[in-house]
Formats: sequence, C-alpha cells, structure tokens
Amino acid sequence: MFSGLIREIAKVQKLENNILTLCANYVPKIGDSIAVNGTCLTVISLFDEGFSLELSQHTQKQIAMENLKNLVHIEPALSASDRFDGHFVQGHIDGIGIIEKITQEANQTRFEIQIPKHLTHLMVPKGSVCIDGISLTLSEVLENTIILTIIPHTLENTLFKTYKPKRRVNIESDMLVRSVAHLLQYQKQIDLKQWNLYDSLSLGY
Repeated sequence: MFSGLIREIAKVQKLENNILTLCANYVPKIGDSIAVNGTCLTVISLFDEGFSLELSQHTQKQIAMENLKNLVHIEPALSASDRFDGHFVQGHIDGIGIIEKITQEANQTRFEIQIPKHLTHLMVPKGSVCIDGISLTLSEVLENTIILTIIPHTLENTLFKTYKPKRRVNIESDMLVRSVAHLLQYQKQIDLKQWNLYDSLSLGY
C-alpha cells in the first residue's frame, strides 16, 4: 500500500531484460515493494548506488514504458507506523492517460488529461486520483478528460514541472471508488433475492 506522496526522484541507470535499475538515495531491502511512476514493483537486488526491480510482461503492457528513462518518481510501501497523507494507493495501474493541455493560471498550473473511456465513471470531482505515482485532487471531470490543478510545491518537487502535452501518464483510480463500482456492477449480475441473502450474511459478521 502507498499514499501517493513521492519519496524521491530516482535516476534510471538502465532497463534491460525486464530489469529496471535505479540510482537512488533511498535504501530498500530485497523483496520490498517500491512504486515507480505509480507502478508497484519488487526489489530484487541492491548495489552501492541503488537497486534493481523486475517488471512482468503483464505490467509492461499496462504502463507507459517509454517514461522509464532518465528520472522517475519512487515511493516505498507504507509501514504500519507511517503517518498517512495522500490517499490509499495500490500501485496497480488502471490505464494510460495523455496530457492534452497545460495552462498557467496565477499561482497554479492546470493540466488537462485525456483518459480511457473505461475510467471515466471512476473519476469523481474533488475526489482523488494517482498520476505517475502522485496523489492528486480532481478539479473537474469532463467527458473522457480530467482536469488537475497543480500547486507550485507539487510542481517543483515532482517531474510534473518537466511534463509536456502528448506525454502519456500512468493512471490509478481511487481504490475506494473502484471497489464500490465493482460491487455495484456485481449487484446487477445477481437477482434481488440473492443480493438480500448476501447482505444478511455480511451483516451477521
């Protein structure tokens, strides 16, 4: 589990044979989970300047692989004693968005991002979304487009300050919204009598 708050911007040393090698100040342990641009990966080896992680073929098909170069966001998994800010993030990418427009507005920057149609119903105005591993608030939700308002602190302390239109970004919807949507979809697939039975069973626990 992650919070969507970036620990560090790491340097990509290489991506070869499904292995991503990063140079970073943070020192994990082998087997630790690290979110890289929002994608949960497992540490498989350590070296003096950083660590390596492995990407499955499934993961590679789900994320913006072209961004695993130069610099990336990293966040280690939360421990039970950590203070929780941001929002609940699993590190499971739901889809890839495309930055359509970036506009400076007074002391904030507006990002318009086109999203896949299957994610639109999971985007809630004023709710949370995770973009490339960063917990953000949805300012507006339009048809197949989300609007983000980025404050200067976030812009300067993440790679968002380098982003340009047409860049693809990893998107993870709010897991609580996603869970409710899944349950509602499942509810439609069973008849009312069955649902009442499941409901009464759950209330019994």
